[in-house]
Amino acid sequence: MEINKENRKWLDSMGLSHPIVIAGPCSAETEEQVLKTAHELKNTDTNVFRAGIWKPRTRPGGFEGVGAIGLPWLQKVKEETGMLVTTEVGNANHVELALKHGIDILWIGARTTVNPFVTQEIAEALKGVDIPVLVKNPVNPDLALWLGAVERFQTAGISQLGVIHRGFSTYNSLHYRNKPLWHLAIELKKEFPNLPLILDPSHICGRRDTILDVSQTALDLNFDGFMIETHIDPDNAWSDAAQQITPNQLNKITADLRIRKENSNEEEFQRKLNMHRKELDLIDSNILEILSDRMGISKEIGKLKHEENVAILQSRRWSDILLKMVEGGNEKGLSKEFVEEVFKAIHVESINIQHKVK
Repeated sequence: MEINKENRKWLDSMGLSHPIVIAGPCSAETEEQVLKTAHELKNTDTNVFRAGIWKPRTRPGGFEGVGAIGLPWLQKVKEETGMLVTTEVGNANHVELALKHGIDILWIGARTTVNPFVTQEIAEALKGVDIPVLVKNPVNPDLALWLGAVERFQTAGISQLGVIHRGFSTYNSLHYRNKPLWHLAIELKKEFPNLPLILDPSHICGRRDTILDVSQTALDLNFDGFMIETHIDPDNAWSDAAQQITPNQLNKITADLRIRKENSNEEEFQRKLNMHRKELDLIDSNILEILSDRMGISKEIGKLKHEENVAILQSRRWSDILLKMVEGGNEKGLSKEFVEEVFKAIHVESINIQHKVK
């Protein structure tokens, strides 16, 4: 389904001189906290004030938001600061209450995007409503679910859309709370090139000290802006304290970010770029040849195992190989995460090939 320029009119109409900044606390806790945070953010690059009113928690017992009593607080933010306001909606009732209180932008959370039934329910509740809707990626690294959620809102006649990349849950992430898996966001952008793409570095990082680096990566990939959790007293926040920053820290981050040009017409730049791209094309072709040769050998190994009735998966050897590749990659300046992802993919394909051998 085509996502056309009409879907980004809400962003283009702002006429911003910098990427959009959506900031505010993870959760609305008290009226005083919300208003104080908003007034401090008014003097930053923040364009839209965010606050979670309803908070879906992974396990019961955590703070699940103040509920509808927090919506008038967002109305006051809008009245007193002039900023647009946004909150997450998780069902049709949330939509009704948010619209009743004049919320300017709605976002669909990761735990909602993963459920097509609920996503469809929200899309139906928004029929005929002309406000921006931002769709976070699902918790799991499932591009089809993310695309499907966008398409459900498009089919329901929602004319203003955007997506939020907040990373993907994995069982073994060491550096991130949620792995960015940038290639999935890039694939979504290929499907919907005119769809605004916004980064949520707070949920990717899970801690405030790495937000700048991840945000810069997003700008380098031509993202349209950020949703960053910001609180007047982050260490004492009622939810996700470790990943929230102060308005002053937000100011420093946005000042330190470097906005890249999309391209350059400078002749020497283009000459060098084309030269390097040709080198990459040659290397990529060589990589495919090497992978083809490797899978050919895997097929022969599969035949041997089949003839001798030997199990395909050799766990100890695989662990030794992965360790060796990680160590070798480290010596060559390649990250452990990158090397593991590459060789796990190669290993899975090798097993598939051996499994097909008869």
